[in-house]
Amino acid sequence: MFVDHIRIFAKAGDGGNGCSSFRREKFEPKGGPDGGDGGRGADVVLVVDPHTDNLRAFFFKPNQLAEKGAPGQGRKKTGRSGKPLVLKVPPGTLVCRSEAPVPKRRQDEEEEGDEFDAGEFMEESTEEGDVFPGDDPTVGEVVADLTEAGQRFVLCQGGVGGKGNWRFRTDTNQAPIEFTEGTKGEEGWFHLELRRIADIGLVGFPNAGKSTLLGALSNATPKVASYPFTTLTPMVGVVEFPGFYRTTVADIPGLIEGAHRNVGLGHDFLRHISRCSIFLFVVDAAGVDRRDPVSDIQILRQELKLYDERLVERPWLIVANKMDLPEAAGGLEALRTRFPKQEILPISADTGLGLDELKQRLCELAGRRPG
Repeated sequence: MFVDHIRIFAKAGDGGNGCSSFRREKFEPKGGPDGGDGGRGADVVLVVDPHTDNLRAFFFKPNQLAEKGAPGQGRKKTGRSGKPLVLKVPPGTLVCRSEAPVPKRRQDEEEEGDEFDAGEFMEESTEEGDVFPGDDPTVGEVVADLTEAGQRFVLCQGGVGGKGNWRFRTDTNQAPIEFTEGTKGEEGWFHLELRRIADIGLVGFPNAGKSTLLGALSNATPKVASYPFTTLTPMVGVVEFPGFYRTTVADIPGLIEGAHRNVGLGHDFLRHISRCSIFLFVVDAAGVDRRDPVSDIQILRQELKLYDERLVERPWLIVANKMDLPEAAGGLEALRTRFPKQEILPISADTGLGLDELKQRLCELAGRRPG
């Protein structure tokens, strides 16, 4: 199961209370105050793990509660601090604040004024592929954009431990009984959204050959079949170039018209191309599924613009796929006529025709990033 966006509740640990205690030992019947401080509550920390590729772990455990600090003890002993709760997230995770889910309250209970359990939340029936029941949170401000491997971010800070009565001794008050309680740890609802990180994004309609192309360019092994919507999750492959250079290419599942309105799984797919700096529009030049390659490019460009106008300002190329079929010549000519100033690369991902030229062009566009 691939999960790329989810809402979680995180709470840092509360600080431990300070201790009110007095030293009582043999020959010391009236020792002074020796109450220790409380321990610090544990933080909730997000860490970018390059070996994690989705947010599935949070689907099964959406409530993340960190450890509380232990209370102080006599003999000036400070309570044990909570161990930080480290949550691993994949590179490209966007963290936003979110509103709490709506409590489940049936209409008849509202009318009769019956009490309800605030711990039960609204859950609606979902279709296959949804990742969070009733997931339509009101997303607030962005609190973190985690992109680099090893990057750490304190999502919720733990509470501070209270002071023991040993801290309150003075010359005029040598036997204080005062102590302070630990402070509460931070808590809140957060919306985690994974946006795949890749230099180049493959964009196209279903069955255009994007998965085959990704497999031919890299060591990725996406599912390939002759029917549409074979790919249901974004995949990232690493393309190696001579001289130990490389670039990353993302296979974005096939878009359909109306994707910017979240038709089909539009937003689930479109979010993953927002980080790509270059787009390859892969079209079926042969029109195997009776599609017009020129119309496909226009629709895809329009969908990107309606989703985010900044996307259409980025560099893009047209990859005319399936050139091994005789019908592809007419489609290629139509593309060149309609887009005379745009770079068009004719290839066949299935037979390898034109792949060397495409890899060379990708090497130039990606800036030859060292591996």
